[in-house]
Amino acid sequence: MKFEINESLFVKDPRDSELGLRILNTGLAMIENMGLENFTFRKLAAEINSTEASIYRYFENKHKLLVFLSNWYWSWLGYRIMVTNQSYVSPIERLKNTLSFLASPVKRDDNFAYIDEEKLHKIIIAEGPKAYLIKDVDDENKEGYFLAYKKLCKSVSDQILAVNQDYKFAQSLASTVIETCHNQLFFSEHLPRLTDIADNNPEQLKLFINQFTFSTIKK
Repeated sequence: MKFEINESLFVKDPRDSELGLRILNTGLAMIENMGLENFTFRKLAAEINSTEASIYRYFENKHKLLVFLSNWYWSWLGYRIMVTNQSYVSPIERLKNTLSFLASPVKRDDNFAYIDEEKLHKIIIAEGPKAYLIKDVDDENKEGYFLAYKKLCKSVSDQILAVNQDYKFAQSLASTVIETCHNQLFFSEHLPRLTDIADNNPEQLKLFINQFTFSTIKK
């Protein structure tokens, strides 16, 4: 399976070559380990025994690499949610399943050997907002950089409306729920006085996010 990702994000699709896959795999691990600010293509080139020039043949800069990885993650997560939701008939159960996915720890998916989904999840939590909290966000939005994220938010929004079609803020709630799951995990690990979720406890987060969502949209 190959998720559709905006072609403006890359010069050459890294999924189509061995070097490109190494750039994704190793670059992901390095960003997770050292943070986006300290990560450079020069360091990546040294790590994969290649050259900076070869990396620039795939990505213009590390920002586009981050947005590419973010798009891949949102597409993958949306696909996993869609597949598992086919087992449920009730709109409430589907929404509960989706919320569980959003609040649960991420495990490696053997279908994609070149991506470590666990590490990518950590990047999304710690670095994800940097993909769009930038000066050029409006231009990049016009280019379609954030379509995968919008598609996931639309899916969650539709599920909210399936539970209560009269709720007027479904899109706002959908994006809030997704971001809240990430923020609470980040706070739990780094700023514990900002959350009641202890030690990245997924069961506490699931309970909170379910109570928050369903109490908000109740008729």
